[in-house]
Amino acid sequence: MPPMPPEDVVESTPLDAANAPETGFTVVGIGASAGGLEAFTQLLGNLPADTGMAVVLVQHLDPNHDSMLSDILGRATPMSVETATDGVAVAPNQVYVIPPNTILTLEGGQLRLRPRDASQRLHKPIDTFFESLARDRGHNTIGVVLSGGDSDGSLGLEAIKAAGGITLAQSEASAQVSSMPHMAIATGQVDFVQPPAKIAATLTRLSRHPYVSRPVAEPPDTAASETAASDTAAPETAAVVGETETLAAIFALLKASSRVDFSQYKLTTIKRRILRRMALHHIEQIDRYRQYLQETPAEVQALYQEILINVTSFFRDAGAFDRLKKEVFPALLRDSQKLTPEGQRDLPLRIWVAGCSTGEEAYSIAICLLEFLAHQPQRPSIQIFATDVSEQSIKIARQGIYLPAKVADVSADRLQRFFVPVEGGYQINKLVRELCLFARQNLIGDPPFSRLDLISCRNVLIYFGSALQKKVLPMFHYGLKPGGFLMLGSSETVGEFTDLFAMLDLQHKIYAKQSSARRLNLDLGESSPDRQATATPFTYQEPRPTPDLYSAADQVVLSHYGPVGVVVNGQLDILQFRGQTSAYLEPAPGRASLNLLTMAKDSLRLDLRTALYQAKQLSQPVHKTGSLREGDRLCPVAIDVLPFQPAAEGETCFLVLFATGSGDRDGDAQGEAGGATPTLTPDTPAPEHQ
Repeated sequence: MPPMPPEDVVESTPLDAANAPETGFTVVGIGASAGGLEAFTQLLGNLPADTGMAVVLVQHLDPNHDSMLSDILGRATPMSVETATDGVAVAPNQVYVIPPNTILTLEGGQLRLRPRDASQRLHKPIDTFFESLARDRGHNTIGVVLSGGDSDGSLGLEAIKAAGGITLAQSEASAQVSSMPHMAIATGQVDFVQPPAKIAATLTRLSRHPYVSRPVAEPPDTAASETAASDTAAPETAAVVGETETLAAIFALLKASSRVDFSQYKLTTIKRRILRRMALHHIEQIDRYRQYLQETPAEVQALYQEILINVTSFFRDAGAFDRLKKEVFPALLRDSQKLTPEGQRDLPLRIWVAGCSTGEEAYSIAICLLEFLAHQPQRPSIQIFATDVSEQSIKIARQGIYLPAKVADVSADRLQRFFVPVEGGYQINKLVRELCLFARQNLIGDPPFSRLDLISCRNVLIYFGSALQKKVLPMFHYGLKPGGFLMLGSSETVGEFTDLFAMLDLQHKIYAKQSSARRLNLDLGESSPDRQATATPFTYQEPRPTPDLYSAADQVVLSHYGPVGVVVNGQLDILQFRGQTSAYLEPAPGRASLNLLTMAKDSLRLDLRTALYQAKQLSQPVHKTGSLREGDRLCPVAIDVLPFQPAAEGETCFLVLFATGSGDRDGDAQGEAGGATPTLTPDTPAPEHQ
């Protein structure tokens, strides 16, 4: 094992300036556990020595034994392979391997080692490294999860994708132990699902794309419309004018599809998301990508979801929640009691979580508030409104079901009191769920909530240009009661509106509403016409069952001997029921929905989600065996997902078939690992990702 300084020295040692790392190249983090040696060998054996990328391998190792992994892998690749040492600067075309009994991170382009903490409840070295990789390299990051027996790496892949990086997972059929790839795929954040040899080919192809092979130029940190209208900008070349017009056309496509105007979001963020999608499809010219968007409605939806990606977690920034319990909640309770007419119940505490993503923030606030009120003699009712512009995120939030990796950092006490174990993870208990009302809302254009005690809007304003921030902050002031509070993200401020909000906690960005003589201009409408995109509108038509769809589905069903199932579109909304599906699907409580994952029974949902995601990724049939709970026992259920197009140029639909039984049949491995891949040209989108 290589020498490593004591833990206190590692934490305090500054990065070696003399050993300053080369920047601008991509670092590939690869994580594995059981079965990882075979996968590492296959991947590295098919990876050229001149990709220009650094590769860091994080393997779950026995903490009490030396590792020969570097020596073994050194014989499988022409690249130089070395065991990571503290302070070494990563370099292109080099492979670094984690040593046993350590935690590995990347800081300032240098690998840092510290001893493994034996007191930690869960050991997650892959998540830890991936998250540090995302922080340090941003979009110059690729994360790969290979064979392994737990969920390590899933959260790290989410962080990499949110930073603009690219994510891959080994196909379950090719993995010796499939749990780690399975849990990674189930997050919905994996770009490619492939066996190790094909992962190597994908990495090679990506290494040649400009998004990966060279740094992305950083435009001024402002909104797209402001950049285009700047009077002080340098004279625009024909290329710049062309790019501006192309971006305007892309904004128009997004707005026609989602009713959200992204033209005043920060251009830096939007361009990076667009370039990432271009890299996935191996498209190098932005005008070619605009054409692809016009031809492919599903890609417009994919780009829309890409722009809205945000990393969230339960009790993120724990200190902020401590301040809520010590400072904010006591003040709100005093005001509630003070303003309540004598003889009546206390006024409800009203909280708005704006930009709630998949619900972790809203549920965390609800849990903290319940913990606080448990020690108070008077307990007012609670109303928590949680909104997001992404309908997909809202659906997940309403269900309140999260993978084990998502609750890994939740304390054992909270896990027992506020969560219920379900198939494939944990669900927020009914008491907490009933406090939170989730709804889709466009923060820019839809009316705000009012008479609020607290607004939490963390890590949302950082994506807005200054013009949008100047719209939203006065709206928050309007929505708060006198004495109300506003909580922002750690890198956000109220800007010029210091007369509207007084700083309560600088570190955790908690503000108190101030009365102000300023006349507030609450502009809740869309952007002004001169700022709207001027491209030809792109009109969506909702996919509807047609005779072609029914006949195409009939042909597929007949070839599979008539099992029951459903036909769904790309958004997983059910277009047609085929046979009696009540054994597998049932209406969910609350708002009516025909979304397949919403209607699927709890025990089937995780395996069904994974199968659907792989079918989208591979564009070919996927077979998977799930479990259906019947009383106290679990029965195996065969799940088949078959992509098909009812019309020559129509949207891809999916036939999802269920059959109770062993679930075993010939061809399972072929169905999950994938068959032949169509030949790609530089302008041909790769078919293996969403």
